[in-house]
Amino acid sequence: MILFLFLIMSTSITLSQQSYEKSFYGGLFFLSNYIASEEFAQYSKNHHDLESVDHIYLKALKFFDGDKLEAFFCLTFAFLPYNHIQMKLPLIGAQIRIPLPSPPKKVFTEKLKNTPKKLFSDSPNNDFGDKDKLAHFFGNAFLKYGVSFFNLSEFLGIFVEYFEQGLFMQGGFDRKDLIVNHLGALFAVMARTDAGAKPSDALKVYELLKLRIY
Repeated sequence: MILFLFLIMSTSITLSQQSYEKSFYGGLFFLSNYIASEEFAQYSKNHHDLESVDHIYLKALKFFDGDKLEAFFCLTFAFLPYNHIQMKLPLIGAQIRIPLPSPPKKVFTEKLKNTPKKLFSDSPNNDFGDKDKLAHFFGNAFLKYGVSFFNLSEFLGIFVEYFEQGLFMQGGFDRKDLIVNHLGALFAVMARTDAGAKPSDALKVYELLKLRIY
């Protein structure tokens, strides 16, 4: 996710906001607080995780007054399963800790606990599941929706995977990440042509792509 990090690194803050202004950070705190809330925890108990993803997407879309590009970008960070990255500097091998845009620790912890995890039939059956795939999904939706020429979004998605593998301790090459990258780009196309398109419409295609790629 390094590409998105550098887009906003210069203004990174982690303080909560009581009034949610119509901005990246306003949206980030709004979505993080909602996912961490008891209201969403109760919603999740009565709905499939894919339905929960759709529900959060609609919350983001409403917050940004229907601006899909803003919603995709903010959801990318709202769904990040970590609030910092450990970066290994090339050549010298030194490690540095880089903070990511994030809500306060208590909210972040509850948000991570409530983040949908059972996205696919082969999602790991543990507390983490496929929570990390949602940031990939919406990140690539953002790229495809905002940069559609020469299929640049696909190139950047693959580039980010290899870049993460080389520089970041949390990173690593994951075939499922690449499939989810394609699904995010697919959702961007769907969202352009169908105002009612939902993330689950694209995420459900995973089973077909899995058969072709694996």
